[in-house]
Amino acid sequence: MVSKTMQDHSDYTVSIHYDRRLYRQDIAGSKAHAAMLAQQGIIPRDDADAIIVGLSAVQDEIERGDFPWDPALEDLHMNIERRLTDLIGPAGARLHTGRSRNDQIALDMRLYTRAAIDDTIAGLRSVQRALVDLAGQYQEVLMPGYTHLQRAQPVLFAHHMLAYFEMLQRDVGRFTDCAVRMDVLPLGSGALAGVPYPTDRIAVALALEFAEISPNSMDAVADRDFLAEFHAAAAIAMMHISRLSEEIVIWSSREFDFVRLPDEFTTGSSIMPQKRNPDFAEIARGKTGRVYGSLMGILTVLKGLPLTYNRDLQEDKEGFFDTVDTLLSTLSVFADMLPGMKLNTHRVESLASESYMLATDLADYLVGKGVPFRDAHGVMRRLCQHCEADGMSLSDLPIAEYQRFAPQFDDDVYAITAAASVAARDNPGGTAPNRVAEGLARAKSILTSTETQ
Repeated sequence: MVSKTMQDHSDYTVSIHYDRRLYRQDIAGSKAHAAMLAQQGIIPRDDADAIIVGLSAVQDEIERGDFPWDPALEDLHMNIERRLTDLIGPAGARLHTGRSRNDQIALDMRLYTRAAIDDTIAGLRSVQRALVDLAGQYQEVLMPGYTHLQRAQPVLFAHHMLAYFEMLQRDVGRFTDCAVRMDVLPLGSGALAGVPYPTDRIAVALALEFAEISPNSMDAVADRDFLAEFHAAAAIAMMHISRLSEEIVIWSSREFDFVRLPDEFTTGSSIMPQKRNPDFAEIARGKTGRVYGSLMGILTVLKGLPLTYNRDLQEDKEGFFDTVDTLLSTLSVFADMLPGMKLNTHRVESLASESYMLATDLADYLVGKGVPFRDAHGVMRRLCQHCEADGMSLSDLPIAEYQRFAPQFDDDVYAITAAASVAARDNPGGTAPNRVAEGLARAKSILTSTETQ
């Protein structure tokens, strides 16, 4: 039961327990700001020098765990500024000249997002390298390809792995695009209307390595589009990882028995000693939902905000930090798990060679004999139904039985095998061995080019 006595709500607006994560970005922005203020003659050079030295001391304290965080000061900015003034005296009070906490936090979040994007792209590249290595290790191995989770046509295992490489390549593109729109300096916008000092915003942008400065002060302090974009890109990336997780969960089951995961990425059961549960893949699949939730959270926070800054924007951080942590940890798990995954080549190749997997190839065979495709499709549908009813495989049928359904069948029908089926898909993007080799070379080239940038 909730007490009816008056509660202490003083901590309701306090953000220091989570926004302290931004201390490096906040201090870097403050150093650049102080240097610009001195350059422009807005504050004395000696004071700016003292501020910069003092901020380095503050950062050292934070990283040693000695910083005296005070919740009564509410946020990161006021804690750092108070401690700076304690250390260097009145000069510390000059630091906030020509800025507001509104443009200050907008800067901090952009700097943090920049680092998060770099780390995410590096994580995606690590998973891509693992996929490419798996594709190269099992480059010639056939496996069943699926539609509707029903065996459909044989493909190369490498082709399947490279499909995920392509998904993650699009993810890299999305984060790269996000970085372009993030790369705008908001500092100098003040609370909302700009500042009444002769600041040099371009100098600050250069010092902090931003490509440009914000053209509208009101938009600059209110904009969190770059966070929404990061969340969206993260949600799509996690969706791709979740799809791979689902396949790993299925493939590692006894029913499929396609892969065996490294022991360190499985867990046992509390009562069933034979179990090797794919818990890491399952958790990644589950964590995708929390990233989706954070995306909806930021969109909901932003949807009703009038210009400019509103305290609602304090709610942009916890979900964002959680998304960054979740995505990076998930990518790290997969970069380490995939290299140890072993493919049961005998199992997948035996299923890929199962005769019903060649039904489409047999229809194409009839097309080559002059039968219209739709008619050939009907022939094969009836032929498969006949074999299923009699408990036979297509490869067991004598040629006379084939010819009962279509006289165009001849002895060369037995040349149609899983390997021949795969080799026949020799068009760009297909699963033919030479096309997969091209795809593998392309993937390696992409990874090599990024390593030299």
